[in-house]
Amino acid sequence: MIQKILAPISLTLQYDHHTKKTEIIGVLWEGRQYPIVKLGLHHTYRQGRTLYHVFSVAGQTLFFKLVLNTDTLHWTLEEIADDLTN
Repeated sequence: MIQKILAPISLTLQYDHHTKKTEIIGVLWEGRQYPIVKLGLHHTYRQGRTLYHVFSVAGQTLFFKLVLNTDTLHWTLEEIADDLTN
């Protein structure tokens, strides 16, 4: 089931200067840490002059849609889904 959230979140990121890649390795939401096991799709869009990065990531039992506002560098959890279909 997909659920709209729209909540600020904290992330654990890892940056490798050799490959120049950043990886999301954990999501902290409502006091609980969710390890990320898979990075899915990534895309960008603009709203006015603000660029947003949208990431789909998966934990062990939940899927997350995360959005980065590049003006403020704030992260938002927009949606979660469990691994069960409707």
